[in-house]
Amino acid sequence: MKIKIACGQIEEKPAQPGENTKAILAMIDKAKKAQADILLLPEMAIPGYLLGDLWEQEAFLKDCAAYGEEVVAASQGLVVIFGNIAIDPAKYNQDGHMRKYNAAFVAQNGKLLQGALPYPFISKTSLPNYREFDDMRYFHSTIKLQPEIAPDKTVEDLLQPVEVTIRGEKIKLGVMLCEDGWTDNYNYNVPRILAKHGAQIICNISCSPFTLSKNNKRHRMFGAQAREIGLPIIYCNSVGVQNNGKDVFTFDGCSTIYGTDGTIKTNGTYFAPDFFCADWDTASGAISGENDPEPMKEETAAIYAALEYGAKHFLEATHIKKLTIGLSGGIDSAVAAAFYVHLLGPENVLLINMPSQYNSATTKDIAKNIAQALKTNYAIMPISGSVALTEKELCTTPIHNYGTGSEFKLEVSPFILENIQARDRGARVLAGAAAAFGGAFTCNGNKAETTVGYATFYGDMAGCLALLGDLWKHQVYNLGRYLNDVVYKRQVLPEEVFTIKPSAELSTAQTVGNGGDPIIYPYHDYLFASFIERWHKASPEDILNWYVAGTVEKEIGCEPGLVKQLFPTAEAFIKDLERWWNLFMGLSVAKRIQTPPLIAVSRRAYGYDHREAQLPVYYSRKYLELKEQLLKK
Repeated sequence: MKIKIACGQIEEKPAQPGENTKAILAMIDKAKKAQADILLLPEMAIPGYLLGDLWEQEAFLKDCAAYGEEVVAASQGLVVIFGNIAIDPAKYNQDGHMRKYNAAFVAQNGKLLQGALPYPFISKTSLPNYREFDDMRYFHSTIKLQPEIAPDKTVEDLLQPVEVTIRGEKIKLGVMLCEDGWTDNYNYNVPRILAKHGAQIICNISCSPFTLSKNNKRHRMFGAQAREIGLPIIYCNSVGVQNNGKDVFTFDGCSTIYGTDGTIKTNGTYFAPDFFCADWDTASGAISGENDPEPMKEETAAIYAALEYGAKHFLEATHIKKLTIGLSGGIDSAVAAAFYVHLLGPENVLLINMPSQYNSATTKDIAKNIAQALKTNYAIMPISGSVALTEKELCTTPIHNYGTGSEFKLEVSPFILENIQARDRGARVLAGAAAAFGGAFTCNGNKAETTVGYATFYGDMAGCLALLGDLWKHQVYNLGRYLNDVVYKRQVLPEEVFTIKPSAELSTAQTVGNGGDPIIYPYHDYLFASFIERWHKASPEDILNWYVAGTVEKEIGCEPGLVKQLFPTAEAFIKDLERWWNLFMGLSVAKRIQTPPLIAVSRRAYGYDHREAQLPVYYSRKYLELKEQLLKK
């Protein structure tokens, strides 16, 4: 028999079950008009997913259950598979809160259908508890449920297909939720178990955030599963923006249908609600989409799409319609300016150049040229006078000690003066201008700077959103080229901004014509990434072992030959490594805690994705032994 299966890729709005239910009902209406037999909707389609401890509020849980009943009632003449929170008011989790399940519901003709559980839903089996996920904090799983309800059975016994009847034919649907399909690191291969128990097709409903290269991995994994079990796999994901208080996660959709040969038959669009269908032959297992698959985006295009989608939704959610941006003439602020002008319109962006005596004519000209090319609001507000006043007040104001009766005055070092400038720009000029212009101001820092704390408390760390906070410097440069070539299709960012030496321009030692930034980005971008983004995070011991083996560039991914070029001796290499490791593990942690929220795009973003504590800097015993051996040589 030929079955038409529809995928309803809705935008999930976190903690807005009423809005989500409207979107679900609209998808059900589309499915009926398309004469679909089965409609898949995403995981947690009614409540949203990343809700923090709102999961502990019983009134919210009961509302979600009531909205779920509306979806069930709308399933006349259609099989609807949707995600919602399932509650058991008679039982409690180990934390003392009402028992909850991350669940998939299968409704048909106004009724819920049941699998092997004593509940009218399918419970998620594999609860993710890594990166941004906290499922085990809130939800009960099939694994926990089994010894309680079926001590004489196994978890596998409870993983049974749901049987539906369509035009007189009984069909077994293997229904699972998101992580149940990521079988590499779990004890239960849910797709394989469902196939073993007679499932004729696998339906994976997901709420899976965007991460660079994640879709490639998913396609490899789900394609291999489809080939192994000989069944089609329908992956239905959500779009939208959700956060955990520190990281803003975008959900890119890309719902996909995999054939029994493991190939992609059709898929949903990126970062937009979508509805599409496929025809499935229940006898042969063959499945075909009505549209050709959409091609994968290359890295910079994917980054731009995620940032644009995430920033747009974040600003709308926070009711920020105007932004003030400090425009120094460097690449980070230039990219931020071009990005937000395109997002909000030139009339809603104010660019401010805040020169001191250390700013070069080159960067000041670049800033002005960018503002002119973007046709937006621009102002020059020098800070030398206000910084000099602050320095004078600090150095000349007597401080009285009421314990000893003595007096003294403060001394302002050149380093302190650098930070005074940064704070003057952020906390005084940008904050004040943003309030007067309306809206907020931005943080333009990149991930390399955040890694080692190359930023000033309440200065360039401040802002409503760190747009570039999960991008390494080379990715910022690539994004700048993309803005010119693809977004604007003209050179709004001049070539000088890509070739000038990066510099904070806060002292005579830090100018575009002198020392510039202490971070050597072509090398340190990749070194710092090894600290945080490798699945097995690199330690100084790992890096020193690679140095001895001559494989540092290969392991971290930077250009070959850089290590020898930058560090002629083992002593120089170790000195550089320890300088940045001490900063990464030291005060930078405190700085990262206070940074604005960022839009996560990488495999590990700072915030509540990469969780860290303020600890003493640690070097392993083997590292110290190897260091001693190298320095003796």
